[in-house]
Amino acid sequence: MSTAAPRTAGPDHLWSVDEHLDDILATVRPLEPIELQLLDAQGCVLVEDVMVPVSLPPFDNSSMDGYAVRVADVAGASEQYPAALEVVGDLAAGQADLLQVGPGQAVRIMTGAPLPPGAETVVPVEWTDGGLGEGPVTGMRARSLAPEGATGQVLVYRPAEARAHVRARGSDVRAGDRALEAGTVLGPPQISLLAAVGRGTVRVHPRPRVVVLSTGSELVQPDEKLSAGQIYDSNSFSLTACARDAGAIAYRVGAVADDADTLRDTIEDQLVRADLVVTTGGVSVGAYDVVREALSSVGDEDEPGGGIDFRKLAMQPGKPQGFGSIGPDHTPLLALPGNPVSSYVSFELFARPAIRTLMGLADVHRPRTRATLTAGGALSSPKGRRQFLRGRYADGEVTTVGGAGSHLVAALAQANALIVVPEDVESVAPGADVEVILLG
Repeated sequence: MSTAAPRTAGPDHLWSVDEHLDDILATVRPLEPIELQLLDAQGCVLVEDVMVPVSLPPFDNSSMDGYAVRVADVAGASEQYPAALEVVGDLAAGQADLLQVGPGQAVRIMTGAPLPPGAETVVPVEWTDGGLGEGPVTGMRARSLAPEGATGQVLVYRPAEARAHVRARGSDVRAGDRALEAGTVLGPPQISLLAAVGRGTVRVHPRPRVVVLSTGSELVQPDEKLSAGQIYDSNSFSLTACARDAGAIAYRVGAVADDADTLRDTIEDQLVRADLVVTTGGVSVGAYDVVREALSSVGDEDEPGGGIDFRKLAMQPGKPQGFGSIGPDHTPLLALPGNPVSSYVSFELFARPAIRTLMGLADVHRPRTRATLTAGGALSSPKGRRQFLRGRYADGEVTTVGGAGSHLVAALAQANALIVVPEDVESVAPGADVEVILLG
């Protein structure tokens, strides 16, 4: 199970933002670790340190196409007085039979091939005549003109220091080193390292599966024709994208009409693929607020410790909220308000940290900073509520975007930050220092 029982309070209790968030984070638990193939583990969080079983690279190898030689044999070499060496064979990457390099000898070597016994350095092909006896050539010319497997003589026109152009065994990581530590999020570079040290599977917290659904008989899918009184369903698309951005595997469910039984059945059907359910709309006290009607008693009798607690928060936008757990596995559910800006802000403040807690991350919050408010007149904020205004942040300054209305989607699309106005502040003048939550 991923949750403990949430707290409850009286119906008249006005929850602070911090109280509600603390309750969510105290309730939600990281998902149980599983063993996954590397590519399936992308985006997941390691639950244990990964040690290096074999050094990387596992042997000394050439970082250039050229010739493996002894340092003394090319000392003092120049274009006027080149060193003439006998080419005793070729070495390609992956070749197991190593040729011995003796005095006055060279082995033509390709990038990634192991340094042969007796060789002390690698001379790039550009410093030689490519085995053609015609003076220095480019690597392209050497590769195109020198016959495959050719032996004979090569002229070297520059000296090379010991170990030049040689990748030393263990120069990246050594056997017994810690490659990655527990808590690391596996992105492409980390997947690459795990594969390079021979790990085909890894133990991680899986990415949480988040089901997102919106409610409202007025909602119509994009690309369909609007009738009178209808609007397009944007919330389910917005929050599904938010869940994916947070690191989840997100499933969007089509909008559910204002019918409590239909909504309850839909949510129950989705629990089989949900580690978290997020609904939007229907959480207030109106006659058609079906989420509250459908879920306010779910789990109270059949699932001890379950059920959804609907709350009022001292915040704007997003005053009505619901949180709890449903179903036999006590799947956590967050019921967010239906206005687009309210649902987005609520997701960022509450659902995103819940998702990242399920992932097993240590830091689940968006970064915050301080900024100077730069444009427009004074900002007003309702007393006793923490207000979150959309803003555009750059270089230590932030300006508001759009008004305070919770329906202004176009303004939200231009914002990259939320400006936080504390509960005890009713006005903020231009030039004031404000707290900013950075988005994206």
